[in-house]
Amino acid sequence: MLIKKQVNIPEDVKSIIDIIEAAGFEAYAVGGCVRDIFVGIEPADWDITTSAKPEEVKRLFKRTIDTGLEHGTVTIMLDDQGYEVTTYRIDGVYTDYRRPEAVHFTNELLEDLKRRDFTINAMAYNPAKGIIDAFNGIEDLELGIVRCVGSADERFNEDALRMLRAVRFAARFGFSIDQETIKAIKDNAHLIQNISVERIQVELTKILISDHPEYLTLLHEYGILAYIIPEYDRLVDISQENPYHLFTVDHHTIEAMKHIEASKVLRWTMLCHDLGKADTKSIDENGVAHFYHHVEKSVELARGVFNRLKFDNDTKNKCLKLIAYHDYRIEADIKLVRRLLNRIGEDVFLDYIKVRKADIHAQNPVYLEKQLENLDEIVALYEQVLELNQCVQIKDLAISGKDLIELGVQQGQEIGRILNALLEEVIEQPKLNDKTLLVQRVASLIGDQ
Repeated sequence: MLIKKQVNIPEDVKSIIDIIEAAGFEAYAVGGCVRDIFVGIEPADWDITTSAKPEEVKRLFKRTIDTGLEHGTVTIMLDDQGYEVTTYRIDGVYTDYRRPEAVHFTNELLEDLKRRDFTINAMAYNPAKGIIDAFNGIEDLELGIVRCVGSADERFNEDALRMLRAVRFAARFGFSIDQETIKAIKDNAHLIQNISVERIQVELTKILISDHPEYLTLLHEYGILAYIIPEYDRLVDISQENPYHLFTVDHHTIEAMKHIEASKVLRWTMLCHDLGKADTKSIDENGVAHFYHHVEKSVELARGVFNRLKFDNDTKNKCLKLIAYHDYRIEADIKLVRRLLNRIGEDVFLDYIKVRKADIHAQNPVYLEKQLENLDEIVALYEQVLELNQCVQIKDLAISGKDLIELGVQQGQEIGRILNALLEEVIEQPKLNDKTLLVQRVASLIGDQ
C-alpha cells in the first residue's frame, strides 16, 4: 500500500491540539483517523488523545459535552462538529471480554497506545512532533498486515470483538492477518459468544459491504462463524452436481456477494439466499443434484439469522422478500411483469433484478448471456409499466373502498374481496382501470363468491 508522506489534518483538529498544548499538556490525533490519513482516506471521525484530565479539557473550551467522563472522554463542539478528546489511560481488568471494569489516567502516551487493538490503529500524530509509531503501524500498513499490539491472545481476551474487527480491517483494506493473530483468533473463537449480537451484526455487515466480502470465509476458517451463523458453516463444501452450477454452495454464495453492490440489504440477501440447500439436496438416478424447496427453507433459516442478530424490521423484511423471490423466473412479458410487481412491490423490484443477476453471475457462464438478456428485457418492460402509469396495486385502482361503500358494498372482508378481484382484472387489462368501467364491474361482483 502506498503510504502518504504528507499529512494534513483539519484546522479544527489542529486548533484543538494547539489550545491544549498551549495550556501545558500534550495532545495528538490518534487511532483510525491517523491510519486513514496515511493511506489517503478522508477520516469519518477525528479522535484526539491528551495528557489533560477531562475537567482540564473542559476548562479550555466554551462548548463541551460529557460523553464519557468515567473513561476520560469529553466531546468538544466547534460550530456543529464534535471532536472526542480522551485522556491518556490504562485499562483495568476485563471481566466480560468487552470492556474494562475501570480505567486509570496516565501522563504517558505510550501507555495509552499499548492498550489499543492493532498496530495500524495505535499511531498518534501531532503537527509539531510528527508521527508516534511505537508498534510499527506504518510498516504494517506498507506490508498490508493486520497485527495485534503486543500479545494477540491478551488483546482478544480483553475484548473478543477484536477478532471480528481484525477480519473487518483486513477486508476493508485487502490486507492479510499475521500468523500470531490468526492463531490467537482460532484459540479464542469461542469467546465471541460473550459479545452482544448487535455489535456482532455491525462488524459482520462492515465485512460484507467491504470491497472484499470473500473475507467472510476467514471467519469460517478461524472457527468464529460456527458461533455466529452456523447455518452458513453447513453450506461449506456442499457440491452442486448440476449443469447450471460450477461451484460448491458456499463458493457460489461468495461469488454472488462479489457480483452485487455493497449495500447491507443486498449483501445479506446474497449471503443467506441459499442457506436452505444444506437441508434440501437430493441426487436423481442420473447423478444430478436437486434442491427442491430450498427457497422456502432458506427464508426460514434466514429469518432465524436475522432475528438472532436483532436486525431492524425494515432490513429483515426486505432481505426475506428478496430471498423468497431470488429464484423466481418469468418470461419477458408485460403482463407477467405487472403481476410480479404486484407480488413483490415496486420498492424492491430493481433489487430483485440485482439479486437475480448476481445469482446468475455466480453460476455456469454458459447460460449467462441468455439469462441476462431476459432480465434486461424485463427491466425494459418494468420501465414501460411505470411510464404508462399502469396499475399494479390496490392503492392505484381508479376506485376505492369508500366508493364501494357508496355503491352499497357491505364494509369488511367484502370490500377487500372486490378490490382484489378488480385489481386482478386491471393487471390483466390495464385499460380497465377507469372508474366508470370499474363501477360497472362492481355490480356483477357484489355478492359473487
